[in-house]
Amino acid sequence: MYETLKGLAAQVLMPMPMMMAAVVVGLALRQFGLRRLGGGLCVMAVSLLVLVSWAPVADRLLEPLERRYPAMVMPLDMPVEAIVVLGGGWQPAPEWPVTAQLSESSLSRLMEGLRLWRAQPDALLIVSGGSSEPSLPGVAVGYARAAKALGVPDASLVVLDTALDTGEEARAILDRLGEGASIVLVTSASHMPRAKRHFEAVGLRPLPAPTHYLTGRQSRGWRYWLPGAEHLAKTERALYEWLGRLAVKWEHETPS
Repeated sequence: MYETLKGLAAQVLMPMPMMMAAVVVGLALRQFGLRRLGGGLCVMAVSLLVLVSWAPVADRLLEPLERRYPAMVMPLDMPVEAIVVLGGGWQPAPEWPVTAQLSESSLSRLMEGLRLWRAQPDALLIVSGGSSEPSLPGVAVGYARAAKALGVPDASLVVLDTALDTGEEARAILDRLGEGASIVLVTSASHMPRAKRHFEAVGLRPLPAPTHYLTGRQSRGWRYWLPGAEHLAKTERALYEWLGRLAVKWEHETPS
């Protein structure tokens, strides 16, 4: 029940569905004679949607998460047991190259994981991520296929393909390595603060290695100042992570 509610909240509490709901309510109010109230609600909803689709606002919301931890510099001054690449998205399409099957965020995470593993080859490369559809393999399988194609030997690769969210990934790594293990944690920069909390909560010692930055990529030309779907996606990413951070303490204090 909790997982269902969490997933539902993550979808509903986003700008587009919330503003669309506000517009529907506003139009209904107008039909019931409350024209000024309904019209005001519609204008407010559309204005807010435009605002959170504007780069200066979206970047201001997401950038604090992405800049929390600096990029990982190798070699490390301490040994680590594993380079851990957290799951993202992928599409298992046999007609595509194995790297093309990974989403943008997953490909960025895997490439950073490989870069760090090559600088620390005695560590394991652990790829993680399951699938909510029983008929489809998890993203960890896609990671493994791509990693092998790029030269990672089977002896260095660990595939954990059952975890469906970051909390489950943390517990799966704990089961594999044991409490107190030092790991390099690779995930998207905006996801790193929440992911690091999950891994620390189960007793692991994660060293953050953020990648896949969304802010700071666009020049400040005229396109930057126009609202757009890519900026709305950044706002949604920021809201999703802030909501997720509120759930971390609850998830690790509630018995599974």
